[in-house]
Amino acid sequence: MELNDLIHHTGEWLRGTGPQANIILSSRIRLARNLTVAPFTSRASKKDLDAILAVVDSAIKDIPLLKDATFFRLNELDNIDRQFLVERHLMSHDHASNPQGKGLVVSQEEALSIMVNEEDHLRLQVMQSGFNLAETWNAMNTIDNALSEKLPYAFLPEYGFLTACPTNVGTAMRGSVMLHLPALVMTRQINKVLMAISKLSFASRGFYGEGTQAIGNFYQISNQVSLGHSELDIIQNINGLIRQIIEQEEQARQALLVQNKPMLEDKICRAWGILKNARIISSQETIELLSMVRLGVDVGLVTDLDPKALNELFIMIQPAHLQKIEVKKLSTFERDTKRAQVIREKLNGRAV
Repeated sequence: MELNDLIHHTGEWLRGTGPQANIILSSRIRLARNLTVAPFTSRASKKDLDAILAVVDSAIKDIPLLKDATFFRLNELDNIDRQFLVERHLMSHDHASNPQGKGLVVSQEEALSIMVNEEDHLRLQVMQSGFNLAETWNAMNTIDNALSEKLPYAFLPEYGFLTACPTNVGTAMRGSVMLHLPALVMTRQINKVLMAISKLSFASRGFYGEGTQAIGNFYQISNQVSLGHSELDIIQNINGLIRQIIEQEEQARQALLVQNKPMLEDKICRAWGILKNARIISSQETIELLSMVRLGVDVGLVTDLDPKALNELFIMIQPAHLQKIEVKKLSTFERDTKRAQVIREKLNGRAV
């Protein structure tokens, strides 16, 4: 698989299917792992980092489950290529910012990615569409077990997996769910929900995870502590919290439909009209408008529009994607113009 093969490919987590897909965009399991053969990345030399890259590359090739995966060395990619991979949620901003001695493994369906030499030697990630944390964990566990047979993980029975950040020690697992919560935002209940999440030792982040703000009414909720909890305990705790948030969002949507349907219809139709007709539009405005149209689809006010098409647009309109489509670097104005064109073409022929 070549990097450019991903441009017109829809990742597994963007399918718009799975349990509660009307509210849950994706479920993700992430594991942090370090190897015994080198210091943590913050203390590793260039020679150490290169050796880890080579060891991981070799291990991937020997694992049948990963035979279709592609190994990218980040120093061989330009800035746009690296940002492109960030926009697809395959790696973090931090991983892309300093490419020396870093790598990325991506499965053909983009369900799995492995950041090599980020904060830890390995950051394994599996993402699936909808509310599927248990199934996502099963897939991750299978891959992690296969890798552990090839790679010497740093592990102590009394502490669990050793990690660069103390909060990751133990299972070193983060489970997270990406939720679309426009009704809670519109009814001004979202701050109360986020405060409750924080008090329960969960974290709320934006569309691109740690260090990012919520845009387009998307919130990524994850556990903060892994030490002293099994993987199944973590999943059960997250599932319980997410079900409560889903219930509150559904109630808020119903309240809007019953008590303020004209206002809701107006916001959705205005968003639809702008997206179908705009000639210049920013990524921020686009995501906010797509959020409203997605809400319209979910509550039945917008018809004949596949949620998958909307999910694809959230990614396609990002700066690096637009430049990959045009096969050249674009100015901000050129990106805003190209973005409007891409949206019009994608939505052409649809109707409210």
